[in-house]
Amino acid sequence: MNLNLKTPIAFFDLESTGTNISTDRIVEISIVKVYPDGKEEIKTSLVNPTVPIPKETSAIHGIYDEDVKDSPTFKVLSKDLHQFLSGADLAGFNVLKFDIPLLVEEFLRAGIDFDIEKRNILDAQKIFHMMEKRNLAAAYKF
Repeated sequence: MNLNLKTPIAFFDLESTGTNISTDRIVEISIVKVYPDGKEEIKTSLVNPTVPIPKETSAIHGIYDEDVKDSPTFKVLSKDLHQFLSGADLAGFNVLKFDIPLLVEEFLRAGIDFDIEKRNILDAQKIFHMMEKRNLAAAYKF
């Protein structure tokens, strides 16, 4: 990947038990961290959410209770994930509305303050919607 970076950037995606940030939990996290020198590190983990995964949610992402029953909880992973993401800008698809708020909430439940104030955030969904308008005129044209 040829990026002009001043700080590392972490591209990440979450799978969860649902879409409610305050009550749902992460069941999988995957991160690709790219450093200014081009080095890449990948970290992926299934996460035991400590609550049942609804069948309709499992049907979407393919992760079932049986798949995560022996996986570490987010609290167990939290210190390592916090360290891995330390100093990195954040990027992904729909991260502003879902992934970052859910990640912040999970860190809070684990007793860790995950500060995003001094990070640049790149949301590919926001860029896509700026390029491909989501309004009545665009729907009519489509």
